[in-house]
Amino acid sequence: MSVRLYVGNLPQSFDAKELDALFSSVGEGIRFKAVQDRETGAGRGFGFANIDDESLADAVIEQLNGREFGGSSLRIERSERRDDRRGSNDRRPGAAPGASPVARKAANKVVHSDNVEEGAPDPRWAGELAKLKSLLDNQKAAV
Repeated sequence: MSVRLYVGNLPQSFDAKELDALFSSVGEGIRFKAVQDRETGAGRGFGFANIDDESLADAVIEQLNGREFGGSSLRIERSERRDDRRGSNDRRPGAAPGASPVARKAANKVVHSDNVEEGAPDPRWAGELAKLKSLLDNQKAAV
């Protein structure tokens, strides 16, 4: 099973070859991928390293965590899988903490047809139309 490490506090612009050389100084078989901004393509200052060997992952953390790289001290730690995170940073309305998007309940949506019967109100507005008709009828009676 491979170990995924979070590599943070990377400089905004860094040479990937230098970082690969730093990882290879600890051991072989370390695959790193930097996270980039979707819109600009610029580095976001962190990435993830995948390592097949548990002992090599521990050695990377021990030797490189806090080490100077490009003017910043690296922060390297084991990454939690998305499924294993405690709590949720999900900011969608109605999203429960810790609930997966699949587990959310279905919204009560009004389904309508494009082929509305002649003279029938749109079902989305039928209740509002009934209230309006009632108000108009009350106004006629008072005059």
